[in-house]
Amino acid sequence: MKKIIPVLLTTLFLISCGNKKKLPDVSGIKVDIPIERFDRSFFAMDTTHLESGLIRLKQEHPGFYDDFMQQILGVSGKPTDTMTLMVTADFFRGYAPIYDSVKKTYNELDWFRKEMEKGFQYVRYYFPSYKTGKAIFFLGPFDAPGVASTGNGLAIGLQQYAGSDFSVYQLPEMIDMFPLYISRRFSKEYMTANCMKAVVLELFPDQSKGKPLIEQMVEKGKQWWLLDQFLPKAPDSVKTGYTKHQLDWCRKNEGLIWAEIVRNEDLNSLNPTVIQTYIGEGPFTQGMPQEDSPGNIGQWLGWQILKKYIAKNPSLKPEEIMKTPARKIIEEAKYKPK
Repeated sequence: MKKIIPVLLTTLFLISCGNKKKLPDVSGIKVDIPIERFDRSFFAMDTTHLESGLIRLKQEHPGFYDDFMQQILGVSGKPTDTMTLMVTADFFRGYAPIYDSVKKTYNELDWFRKEMEKGFQYVRYYFPSYKTGKAIFFLGPFDAPGVASTGNGLAIGLQQYAGSDFSVYQLPEMIDMFPLYISRRFSKEYMTANCMKAVVLELFPDQSKGKPLIEQMVEKGKQWWLLDQFLPKAPDSVKTGYTKHQLDWCRKNEGLIWAEIVRNEDLNSLNPTVIQTYIGEGPFTQGMPQEDSPGNIGQWLGWQILKKYIAKNPSLKPEEIMKTPARKIIEEAKYKPK
């Protein structure tokens, strides 16, 4: 069984004046992303005959059934297993109202298929050997991933896409799990970008762990840069999770932000607290204006450092860029924003 990996993506784009991009023509690249509705099949089961319902569910969704039961619900999935039956019944009763709340929003998914197929055209343009899979929709516990890579494709957990104003997200126990600055992103416009982030990590697993602050910033920045190649027309706010106001503030104050970090921190620090301040999620960055700054500002700066490096090395292919050591990027970029 392949373990689900959570969750929470030739010619390069030429960056010209005003950051306008010349996009490659991907119209001739054929991509098909089948949609599998595990969520519908699961909540259509008759819980008074749960054993036979699970047998049918496994027959209808052989590729995802075991992933869901074992990795998400934490049971064997055997229809005759007492624990499987008990946990499944409890989950069904508790989450059926949640499913009823989201199913109308996601009754039709042609918009999602089109966005994903366009994104995968860019993926296949840069990485021709990449094999696409299904988009499998499920609804799991709230702490289950919103997107996960599986052996059969990408699994999308609708429990994290009910809409930023969904009443359950406002409950104290939910705010403890997902603060409001995170749950405001739990809406459909983030779904495609989150899926492509999973693709980015599938292609190039995160290499930042254990590295100094500045190198972690660049390694994380690579992820957003590649995501930008796959979704060149998507708003940066959707890719980064920042609000438009936070993005505008970052762009207007790039030099000041960099100077503040250089002045107050050792860029080669391995201190987990320091790294968390600039790389971790948060409603704002400590030491910067709470009403303006985003959390995880280090990833945005790493993205800008990478852009500087790429501008000096325009012939590099995406795979070469992603495999370039962060230290080499930092040294050659000579990043000094004004």
